[in-house]
Amino acid sequence: MAKGLVNVQGKPAKKTTDKAPERKLIAQNKKARHDYHIIDTYECGVVLMGTEVKSLRMGRASLVDGFVQIDNHEAWLHNIHVPEYMQGSWTNHSAKRKRKLLLHRAEIDKLESKASETGHTIVPLALYFLGGRVKCEIALAKGKKEYDKRQTLREKQDTRETNRAVAAAKRKQRAAQAAERG
Repeated sequence: MAKGLVNVQGKPAKKTTDKAPERKLIAQNKKARHDYHIIDTYECGVVLMGTEVKSLRMGRASLVDGFVQIDNHEAWLHNIHVPEYMQGSWTNHSAKRKRKLLLHRAEIDKLESKASETGHTIVPLALYFLGGRVKCEIALAKGKKEYDKRQTLREKQDTRETNRAVAAAKRKQRAAQAAERG
């Protein structure tokens, strides 16, 4: 008879499953998807101070006015608001300081060349924890015109109405079937 795995204390070892780490959302920039055509997205790390991480663990941040700028072949995240940590002391951070993004050199070069084209910009889409580390999802984007925004809203409204109509028809059909049976 074969023995199972045991740990040091002689107890059965727990089975390990190789799951991808869970993504815990901190903040999302929904307005960016409304105002821009998203061309390409990137996931990058963020250089933070300890009090910023503690403040983010409380789930408080805003990406609304944020943008990414590339200076001297380094990506910097500007205008995101991470409020000061309440229990922080003199080591506390400033709320709107610029933060360095961690990307590969090839990604930075690609973003820099694309962002220099007319109408293109780099915007943050989401800030989240992944495996205990803060990650930022950024996107290379092109600004939408006003008629594009209206068209997108119209399409969303149309799909919502069709989904409601289909759901109502299914409910009526189920009710008719229940009435036949009962």
